[in-house]
Amino acid sequence: MTSTSKLLVTGATGNVGGELFGMLRQAQQGVRALVRDPNRTSLPPGADVVVGDLDHPASIARAAAGVRSVFLLGGRRDMPGLLAELRTAGVEHVVLLTSRSVIGGVPGNAIADMWASSEAALRASGVAWTILRPSGFMSNMLRFKEQLRAGSVVRAPFADAAVAAIDPADIAAVAAVALTDRVCLSQSLELSGPVALLPEAQVEILSRALGRSLRFERLSEEETRAELASVFPPSFVDAQLRFFVAGEFDDARVVSTVHDVLGRPPRSFEQWVQAHVQEF
Repeated sequence: MTSTSKLLVTGATGNVGGELFGMLRQAQQGVRALVRDPNRTSLPPGADVVVGDLDHPASIARAAAGVRSVFLLGGRRDMPGLLAELRTAGVEHVVLLTSRSVIGGVPGNAIADMWASSEAALRASGVAWTILRPSGFMSNMLRFKEQLRAGSVVRAPFADAAVAAIDPADIAAVAAVALTDRVCLSQSLELSGPVALLPEAQVEILSRALGRSLRFERLSEEETRAELASVFPPSFVDAQLRFFVAGEFDDARVVSTVHDVLGRPPRSFEQWVQAHVQEF
């Protein structure tokens, strides 16, 4: 490998980045992980790990040194500054993770605007690009772990909003192709799982996998707003209600992109649950 052939994975301990880093290492690609706290990672011994913070662009200069292609998380505070640092470091190609909520997104929705502005910054950066726009993650189901440890009731918002959720490992597999094969250059790839499921159907699948009788209960709009407000700023609470209550965003659409890129179907929610059942 040449001095400029290394790949950089940001968010390397996250749902997508962790899967991607492992895939690239297994394929014996020269890959580096960017982390904020080296003391809180589960990356394997001997991994090339560099500390940096995507919200502080100057901090990533060391991580980007000698890097050809970067897997980059969107939605950071200063995307133009971040991309300028990557370009200055000699990065040739960025694979950006956003969301398919940008497709037909309504201006003024804080979440759709965040992803759209991230994409615009990349296109204006002068760096070659690929954009990945996935549906909601199957791993979002892990947010119910504490409820399951406390009892057999899963209370969830947006009970009437079906999502064609995707396994983060499938996003990572597409990202690996994009990073190592120029076939995806200048493409915005919409990604989804194989079928749209309502939250209650996801709970039923989880119940069978765990061998436990689980009951689904829907949160009211007022309860949903209160729960979201404990985690997200007001603009993001409003954005999600606009998505899934007012109907601004349809995350139920199934697309063939995973199969088109990988030559296999996307993994089912049943397969994801079986692979992660111990986490519940």
